[in-house]
Amino acid sequence: MSQSDILVRLVNLKKTYFSGPLSVPVLKGINFEVKKGTFVGIIGTSGSGKSTLLNILGMLDIPTEGKYILEDIEVEKLSDSELANIRNRKIGFIFQSFNLFPHLTVEQNIEVPMLYARVPAKERRQRAIELAKEVKLGHRLGHKPTQLSGGECQRVAVARALSNRPAFLLADEPTGNLDEKTSIEIMKLFHALHESGSTIIMVTHNPALESHFDQVIRLRDGLTEDTVGEVTQ
Repeated sequence: MSQSDILVRLVNLKKTYFSGPLSVPVLKGINFEVKKGTFVGIIGTSGSGKSTLLNILGMLDIPTEGKYILEDIEVEKLSDSELANIRNRKIGFIFQSFNLFPHLTVEQNIEVPMLYARVPAKERRQRAIELAKEVKLGHRLGHKPTQLSGGECQRVAVARALSNRPAFLLADEPTGNLDEKTSIEIMKLFHALHESGSTIIMVTHNPALESHFDQVIRLRDGLTEDTVGEVTQ
């Protein structure tokens, strides 16, 4: 694998939280690489460190030691404002609880990241309509989240995550609040995005999803157990 193929690289990544004289190590030396265009699953039970790893990958937190390199950017060297800027441009977030604005329409929710990126209004609207159609919600543009099903809300969240054409999608238990049928539909959507070239990193506690991923990274007690599956792209 050439260096130009690597999107994310973690090198001896550690995170320790401090409370007075006490130190609590949560991540204890994480090493892995993610190739562009792959569908990666990070699987771990509660307490394994996956939430902390998710926050670091999403640039919501920084490591205590080690390196997080996104493309050619050494994340730990960035200022808070630089982190916010890179986070908005490079990462599309998809959450278990959708995190949609209840007072905004489908179209307006999709536009939010572009608003922060100062994309002109006409371009925002056009992109939002395109993305809504892509996730099969072109007929719901004027609806608000309370008028949508859980699966439709998650589709809005996926469209919103794609709005700024991010380097990768970071999905946090995206099927956790959905029934089995809707979960299958959302996973089909992720596969369609993957097949179109998107890089996806999904964090989950559910080992039943393992077969969906090109690459599986298992976390236990702040360490990776092993990496399973060869990248096929």
